[in-house]
Amino acid sequence: MLSGWIRHKFDTVRQFDHQRPHPARMYDYMLGGKDNFAVDRQAIDQLAELIPEAVPLARANRAFLQRAVRYVARAGVDQFLDLGSGLPTQGSAHEVAPEARVVYVDHDPVVAAHATALLRHSPGRARFVQADLLDPEEVLAGAGEFLDLDRPVGVLLVSILHFLPDGADPQRAVAVLRERLAPGGYLVISHATTLGNVEDEERAASYRRGASASGGTDRSPAQIRAFFGDWPLEPPGLVQATDWRPDRPKLVGDWSLPSSLMAGVARKIT
Repeated sequence: MLSGWIRHKFDTVRQFDHQRPHPARMYDYMLGGKDNFAVDRQAIDQLAELIPEAVPLARANRAFLQRAVRYVARAGVDQFLDLGSGLPTQGSAHEVAPEARVVYVDHDPVVAAHATALLRHSPGRARFVQADLLDPEEVLAGAGEFLDLDRPVGVLLVSILHFLPDGADPQRAVAVLRERLAPGGYLVISHATTLGNVEDEERAASYRRGASASGGTDRSPAQIRAFFGDWPLEPPGLVQATDWRPDRPKLVGDWSLPSSLMAGVARKIT
């Protein structure tokens, strides 16, 4: 999952341009990966100087994805659709749930080229589809060639929706996905929010300016909850990403991240 942290569009002729930082490789570096170049590492190092919590937030977001995938897999779901995925490296869904079939989706041609090469090591288990999540019909058509959409699927929208402004109508796209998913399917979302805190709002805006060409959109907890429709949230509900079923309890002295990333998981009953 590029997980949506850093969004840019690059021409296909720049797919292997080592002189320009690319968001997918930058995110890979943030997660401790090796599929990146010096120019990507330099860009993230500069971003971290401006926003020290940028890398910890990216890693907290990936940790939430991993916990959510394990949770959904334990519930019996063996198919996942990761939208806005970026490069499928560093603990992506097919690594967390090795018995599952996974489709990764991203519109970026650079990501498509790199991801397709990476997934050659996971034949029969994972596939990449180049599509725009704002076109859910195209997404589902591509995913349906590898996944059985008549059976439950776990859809991952992890740290991607806040890069889509309301004018692009991501609400409609997610509503189509909810409608098309079979009963027993899950929707996994993490999303930036400011919770009305002025300092967090300024930091979030600075982060998005450094991370995205479009800047993105913070939403309130109620607006984030609306993406789940009428699906009931699994406990503990919509909470800070680090508080969603953590692997261990927080200890005294643990460094707390800013309260700017909310997360939740919901299940389709009927």
